[in-house]
Amino acid sequence: MTTPAQTTPQALQHAARTFGAAPALADGEVRLDWTQLLAAVEEVARALIARGVHAGDRVAMWAPNTHHWVVAALAAHYAGAALVPLNTRYVADEAADVLRRVDAKALFIAGSFLGRDRLVELHEAAPDLAIDTIVVIPVEGGENTDIAALDWSELATVAEPVTLAAARQRAAEVGPDDIADILFTSGTTGRSKGTLVAHRQALAVVRAWAECTTLNRNDRYLVVSPFFHNFGYKAGILACLVTGATLVPQATFDVPATMRTVSEEKITVLPGPPTIYQTILDFTDRDDFDLSSLRVAVTGAATVPVVLVERMRSELKFDVVVTGYGLSEAAGFGTMCRADDDAETIANTCGRPIADFELRLAANGEVLLRGPNVMLGYLDDPESTSATIDSDGWLHTGDVGTLDERGYLKITDRLKDMYISGGFNVYPAEVEQALARLDGVAESAVVGVADARMGEVGKAFVVRKPGAQLTEDQVLAHATTVLANFKVPRFIEFRDQLPYSAAGKVLKRQLREENS
Repeated sequence: MTTPAQTTPQALQHAARTFGAAPALADGEVRLDWTQLLAAVEEVARALIARGVHAGDRVAMWAPNTHHWVVAALAAHYAGAALVPLNTRYVADEAADVLRRVDAKALFIAGSFLGRDRLVELHEAAPDLAIDTIVVIPVEGGENTDIAALDWSELATVAEPVTLAAARQRAAEVGPDDIADILFTSGTTGRSKGTLVAHRQALAVVRAWAECTTLNRNDRYLVVSPFFHNFGYKAGILACLVTGATLVPQATFDVPATMRTVSEEKITVLPGPPTIYQTILDFTDRDDFDLSSLRVAVTGAATVPVVLVERMRSELKFDVVVTGYGLSEAAGFGTMCRADDDAETIANTCGRPIADFELRLAANGEVLLRGPNVMLGYLDDPESTSATIDSDGWLHTGDVGTLDERGYLKITDRLKDMYISGGFNVYPAEVEQALARLDGVAESAVVGVADARMGEVGKAFVVRKPGAQLTEDQVLAHATTVLANFKVPRFIEFRDQLPYSAAGKVLKRQLREENS
């Protein structure tokens, strides 16, 4: 049996040989087959080498989902560099902090658009920030900045001094244990940390993910999740790379645009947080779009009501609906449901381990993972690394869960999200799951707020379904019938929407701070 590629340059070369003229990437008018994608990546890799990027350097990306991101990311790997994706929601100070911490040698950055010029913002926030090469990715309708930088269109000329043979030699020197990417944690519980993941790890978890989702070369995959997150980059770009599926990036989630793309591009695979599917299901004019091509949905990162899974299967006609659990410290993955699991299992569990992970629960219920795909460590932070990965190799996730007799994991909450009311532990996820069963509730988030008598009590932030006339009394009455009294929220606040991170997780720290 042939050993699969252990680096992304090897995987890209294999894809070009195997899939050839099959469609690799579709981004508006830009259409690349696998041979053309390899050629585009090699050209940008040659440009990076010409600009002095060496093996082991760090190349950063601060841009939305477009074909440029895909090509530049794979080119960084091809040149032997580690990829550092930056959250597109970062303000300039946050981006500058990460760029300094990784000592970025090159930065691909989105051009000016809709009144925001990231390059100008970065220059104003950190005028002393020295990055050898900055490449501006064109944005439709955008304007050029006066700050000195390369335009994407200039890369072909920049690449000319470096031969194709030299680029391929650099790619061949990339090793399985070399750092592929440094993804920074969301920072919802403090300053973000950079997770170090090797090429072999990134590809191993992605192959396991693709197997669980049944992703294959005939699929057309709409990636709405941002590329700067594991869900967009690894479960998106790299998953297509190892299976031959066609990658269709979408820069921002817009319901009509998403459904139009599904219809026009005959999309078969549409992963994302539960809110994506709920929004599509609730869209008034959904029947105006042909969504019949949809085949695979992968979700997670938040409470998933059983009824949502059932509606995704019955109304959106997904053949495969699976949920999973992962974190950057485990190369973005951990456990997944399987395609033949029932709706109850998919909604109420995160599945069982994939990619050679071992799973067990600590005495306090914390989820522990161990295996070859646990991160190599945090960037320049041995203290945090040793606090997170113990001497026996177990990764302490900070999540609380339960295991059923099949070995399926159910995440009950974050250790840090748990609050204590009257001496009893309350896990907000359990309360949110209960509220999800009340007709009229689209989504909810529960946090603990200070209380003089109980220490803390629950406050639920509730988003009503369109047209619902749900009242505070109705929510409390429902909660009282399905939850023990100490778990029932004492306060209800209705909102038009909840604050979400780009990864699809509710920003509970923000909600707590608003109510402190």
